[in-house]
Amino acid sequence: MFRSLLIANRGEIAVRVMRTAARLGIRTIAVYSDADAGAAHVALADEAVRLGPAPAAESYLRADAILAAAKQTGAEAIHPGYGFLSENAAFAEACAAAGIVFVGPPASAIRAMGLKDRAKALMDQAGVAVVPGYLGDDQSVERLAQEASRIGYPVLIKAVAGGGGKGMRKVDAPADFAAALEGAKREARSSFGDERVLIEKYVTRPRHIEVQVFADGHGNVVHLFERDCSLQRRHQKVIEEATAPGMTASMRAAMGEAAVKAARAVGYVGAGTVEFIADASEGLKMDRFWFMEMNTRLQVEHPVTEAVSGLDLVEWQLRVAAGEKLPKAQKDLKPCGHALEARLYAEDPAKNFLPSIGTLERLGFPEAADGVRIDSGVREGDAVTPYYDPMIAKVIAWDETREAAAAKLAHVLAETKIAGVATNAAFLIRCLSHPDFLKGEIDTGFIERHRETLLPPPAAPRPEILARAALHVMGERESGHGNDPWNAQDGFRLSGEAREVIEFVQGSGRVAVEITHHRGGGVSLTVAGAPMSSGHPHAEAVRLASGEIAVMEAGETFVLPLYDPFAAAEAAGAATDRITAPMPGKIVQLLVKAGEKVRRGQPLAVLEAMKMEHTLAAPADAVVASVEAGEGDQLGDGAVVLRFEVEASPS
Repeated sequence: MFRSLLIANRGEIAVRVMRTAARLGIRTIAVYSDADAGAAHVALADEAVRLGPAPAAESYLRADAILAAAKQTGAEAIHPGYGFLSENAAFAEACAAAGIVFVGPPASAIRAMGLKDRAKALMDQAGVAVVPGYLGDDQSVERLAQEASRIGYPVLIKAVAGGGGKGMRKVDAPADFAAALEGAKREARSSFGDERVLIEKYVTRPRHIEVQVFADGHGNVVHLFERDCSLQRRHQKVIEEATAPGMTASMRAAMGEAAVKAARAVGYVGAGTVEFIADASEGLKMDRFWFMEMNTRLQVEHPVTEAVSGLDLVEWQLRVAAGEKLPKAQKDLKPCGHALEARLYAEDPAKNFLPSIGTLERLGFPEAADGVRIDSGVREGDAVTPYYDPMIAKVIAWDETREAAAAKLAHVLAETKIAGVATNAAFLIRCLSHPDFLKGEIDTGFIERHRETLLPPPAAPRPEILARAALHVMGERESGHGNDPWNAQDGFRLSGEAREVIEFVQGSGRVAVEITHHRGGGVSLTVAGAPMSSGHPHAEAVRLASGEIAVMEAGETFVLPLYDPFAAAEAAGAATDRITAPMPGKIVQLLVKAGEKVRRGQPLAVLEAMKMEHTLAAPADAVVASVEAGEGDQLGDGAVVLRFEVEASPS
């Protein structure tokens, strides 16, 4: 076994790899960018080396800097994690040339599976069924549109070198094809440096089922059952589970055999995932699943496989990379129970899952419990930056049955407290609690189909939430003035009971919470004139750096601004005549010009931020007065993109 291991990654996967390495007595080496100098993975490692500035292209994607760090620290092996250089064949070759073990498959296998068109052609030759589509070299708009019509709509445009849902567009009709193709190519070019695409038939009720495979250098290949990753938004996974709902033993054997055949076809070694698309319109059928792609690395969702198998897949990776045989044969592998994983993100589901950047001013997970695992690479006080994926944690729950595991996972998410950034926690809880999800009636269209239930409009805080926030403010005041009565803000009076009023901004108005201090002790509250209890006992409140009060309950975080008459007067004159960048990013497309009339909801510009494209839409019917940004411009948070004409006030 290796004595030292460099982890060429960051965040939760770097932390996860380090924990296994430490258990095996391996010295761990972290690498970091300037944005991650104080990150959790840096603190956990035995040694750490700076790579460069925050952008990934200048740090985590610099193979030369990573290899220099490995040589500097005497690392015997490099674990790439996932993302960044994990599926870069040239990096794997460079490691070998430097005499450093790459903990992953051979470069030849990475290349064979790295381009979707070639991978599908190879699988077809190996006898693995593939989705009908077009994989040709002619990338002209005319040829691609012609092939889409031949295949039959709806079709899926996918980046040849893609992954993670980037460079992917579903097209329902010929009239929409050209615009979708342009967007897919642009995103693919930005994310992968390769704008080529393929076209494939879009399965109407698709289930995304993938099979974990493992191979050693001695010719042994096994599969570790399947994972269902059908719950997705924007083609990115939200909740994953093992094993797949409705999976029969014969279907599992067939998919496992196909996955092993795929791995053998490319001379695979190490951990890999073979992804299939299954037509779930009539349940899972033996002849209705097709190869999509193979990920030649460890997957984000590998913990659910570990939970049902009782194995440590990172340990298997390290042992195989060190030349050992697989620890177990296929006959020794059987799944036990059910596990689900939720990806807890800093994002706002109400704003089309727009990433949320900021400081984790509160981050609290519930105490450890049987069957619960939380993989996180951030701590309270850390920042979610625009440079990397905004994942806060992977929350995993295992139990004997799927229903029990789902209830356990929903409970853990409800008990998690986060403030400072928006999160998808409440959305995840709604997914896990949905009747159709619990019945296993899932496919990749689940979230969109149940959008109204899963993504309801943001609700105003209930009176109990307002009461809890007011009590927090009261507690701050009482603890802040010490023994000096002149600093007290508790409404003290010589006769009668003391009263204080705390006002919060709500919408365009404000709501008052009155707290009465009784002479015999204790307090009573009224919210907007109605009597109220002392606040929900399970809610937690904190004051944010902005001065607002955040109240956290059941996965929701309500941010309540305190009413300030001076600030209110200033805000009354604030501009409402513009579209601004919701986060730092680059304008990749402008869709309107000055003088143009636009309607509410009409796309105005496309902003690329955090490796995804975000459409900026008109908030109301208006006329564009001026366009302040150009295509290719890098904008800061809040920068003006365009302005609208403002009607003159009547004299």
